[in-house]
Amino acid sequence: MLCITSESDDPFYNIAVEEVLLGNSNEDYLILYVNSPSVIVGKHQTAHREVNTKFVFENRIPVIRRISGGGTVYHDEGNLNYTFIMQSEPGKQVDFKKYTMPVVEFLQFLGINAVFEGKNDIRVDGLKISGNAEHIHRERVLHHGTLLFDVSLERLGNSIRKDTSCYSGRSVDSNPSSVTNLKERLLNSFDIDEFRNEMINYFRKINPSMILSLLTQEDKKEAEQLVRTKFSTWEWNYAYGPEYIFENSFIMQGAEHKCHLSVKDGIINECEITGSQKVSGRGKWLIGYRHMPDDVLTAFKKEGISIHISDIFNFF
Repeated sequence: MLCITSESDDPFYNIAVEEVLLGNSNEDYLILYVNSPSVIVGKHQTAHREVNTKFVFENRIPVIRRISGGGTVYHDEGNLNYTFIMQSEPGKQVDFKKYTMPVVEFLQFLGINAVFEGKNDIRVDGLKISGNAEHIHRERVLHHGTLLFDVSLERLGNSIRKDTSCYSGRSVDSNPSSVTNLKERLLNSFDIDEFRNEMINYFRKINPSMILSLLTQEDKKEAEQLVRTKFSTWEWNYAYGPEYIFENSFIMQGAEHKCHLSVKDGIINECEITGSQKVSGRGKWLIGYRHMPDDVLTAFKKEGISIHISDIFNFF
């Protein structure tokens, strides 16, 4: 097994590296990386349904779709991400416990009462500290998870949408859980780099054949290309996935409004708005626009309707 510690905190790049190594190699890998603030949604999720669109846009937190299923997670400099990419036996590839238990045992080695619970969680005293997801590519499996070490729990809570009742469709739902950080539970006062090094040392002890390695220049170039063509694009991060319905009632400019949107491939294809005389019955002019804050704002301005930018988020 090769162990790679990413030198980058770019979430677009680190997610691209996973796909490159999954598809281009027969090697087994353990990859460890720390991302700058970002929200990572599962492959089959509706991005706006899972994230607090207003908060992430106002705070310039990127929303990125990964290639594995599962629910939405928040990353920042206090979160250690781990990825196993391994050859696997057909018919026995999906096995969350197999790949998660070594991480559980590492945490127990540090004196943390960690347990594997449910389908894919690691918990401490009933609180979630790790979510995991998998993706199968031919005879290889990608298993990755988070470790909440010293994450901003306030920003985590603000980034992920709590009330999803405005959205309906066939997308995969997240399973919200109460969470905690590991740092406050450790006997030793580690920072996240020291914590990562402890994890590497532990895995080298239980797997003496593991070799510390670096990405090749070819892998780096391919990952950078994949960022440009896939992981940084609106088409992948927001438009991908099943069509959905958005319905909301809200007060805007002193009047009660109702909005019904149908969105397919990220584009509004049906729209009905009722409320003030300015907008009532005029929703059809939103048809053909992307379901994105800047695009909706542009549509209002094009129709000569003055609207505060904060009111745009009533449509998300």
